[in-house]
Amino acid sequence: MENKVILISIDGMRPDGLLSCANPFAEKLMEISSYTLTARTVFPSVTLPCHMSLFLSVPPQRHGITTNIYTPPVRPIDGIFEQVKKYGGSCAMYYGWEPLRDISRPGSLDHSVYINLSDSDGTDALLTDEAIRRIEKSRPDLVFLYMGQTDEKGHDSGWMSSEYLTCLSRATDNVKKVYDLFKDEYTIIITSDHGGHDRTHGSTDDTDMLIPIFFIGKNFTPGKNLGEISIMDVAPTIADIMQIPCADGWEGGKVV
Repeated sequence: MENKVILISIDGMRPDGLLSCANPFAEKLMEISSYTLTARTVFPSVTLPCHMSLFLSVPPQRHGITTNIYTPPVRPIDGIFEQVKKYGGSCAMYYGWEPLRDISRPGSLDHSVYINLSDSDGTDALLTDEAIRRIEKSRPDLVFLYMGQTDEKGHDSGWMSSEYLTCLSRATDNVKKVYDLFKDEYTIIITSDHGGHDRTHGSTDDTDMLIPIFFIGKNFTPGKNLGEISIMDVAPTIADIMQIPCADGWEGGKVV
């Protein structure tokens, strides 16, 4: 495919956390992207339901996943991986939390790497390096990189704690590494699944529901504030960038 996309999800990234983590690239992101710090995720604001809505562009009431335990939907919906594959593209996924395997259907991925995020304090960096190696080797059309250690630090030490912010800064370093290498070849999208408060998440409070989203690429105006968009808008936007149709039933809209 002519237009390729790297989608990066930093689990548990609050917008104010990104701005408070003291990483200079966090401010840079708002200069080089069309962005929002007030996008909304879906309820329940929990990792698997949110990622299902990210990839399937429907709310949990439709895809049926309302906890971190996957159950096959009664009426399956094609996600962005399936759409890219259907129209001749290649897909790759790098992730550190095993339940995310179900955001793709069997046969939709050409390459994937799973490294348990609990195995090492450097799992996010290891997954980033794995994604970079694959991109350099075969230039997949759609690459999904998931970093989960920020969410772990939120649960362990509390959202907005110094430990959480340090971990978020490290994740931002990984984003910069991908950006520096591939900004001229790929549209890069950075988002989160949910925020968090105290040492938990899952509520309808803004601390859990608000997420940042950044779109970097030729389709997007640098420095443009997109306002209140939805996590469900990401898959239709990727389809638009890659010039393929949205799947039947998607509810989100493309971001311009």
